Amino acid sequence: MHEDTVRTRAFAMPLNSPAYPIGPYRFRNREYLIITYRTDPKKLRELVPEPLQVDEPLVKFEFIRMPDSNGFGDYTESGQVIPVSFRGRKGSYTHCMFLNDHSPIAGGRELWGFPKKLANPTLRTEVDTLVGTLDYGPVRVATATMGYKHRATDVGSVMASLREPNFLLKIIPHVDGSTRICELVEFYLEDVDLKEAWTGPASLNLWSHALAPVAELPIVEVVSATHIVADLTLGLGKVAHDYLAPSEPTRFPVKRYEPA
Repeated sequence: MHEDTVRTRAFAMPLNSPAYPIGPYRFRNREYLIITYRTDPKKLRELVPEPLQVDEPLVKFEFIRMPDSNGFGDYTESGQVIPVSFRGRKGSYTHCMFLNDHSPIAGGRELWGFPKKLANPTLRTEVDTLVGTLDYGPVRVATATMGYKHRATDVGSVMASLREPNFLLKIIPHVDGSTRICELVEFYLEDVDLKEAWTGPASLNLWSHALAPVAELPIVEVVSATHIVADLTLGLGKVAHDYLAPSEPTRFPVKRYEPA
């Protein structure tokens, strides 16, 4: 195989059988259960990287059911998203994600920098209750419940939140273990067709786990719950801030990873 062929074909690994296809990535009937809760402001600020700013001590715990997504198939994910601001613009920072499908784990990490790990989330309707669960291996780390379609919610505010910028911390190591890429990535949801939006009574419980530390952002108070169904396209990102660029100020020196 000639070098030119390698350069032409190389967009994902492995070269001869990529883990995911080239986008765009369209999601149909994507279903969300989002529980917004108040947490410890000090712990929240310790986990959100500058130059992102935390305005309120809020966390959105999301369960997302994706039955039909281009290239990624049928899967479910869950995680914590933090409302932030970046240079005066309000948006969301994805703190952690857990899902049950290798293709979007690989694509999400490599393309955008989504902080994805393999786990077993579910989102389903049990009689009159919408139920979201997250298990890491055999251990339950999160359970959310919401009354099923109790009240229609304001479509305008939901659409506004879906159109806000989203931020990710993309980290790719060099072959020697040092940091090769460390960037704040900005992306948007595109061509959003919001089909349903509901609210209702809700609860959320989190449990400690060494490798799925969602309980590090403790629940002080559940603020709201939203259940939505939408078609949308996951837009590709752009670099909003390069932590390794010489012109960018950094508070901490970049240290090379030394294996034990």
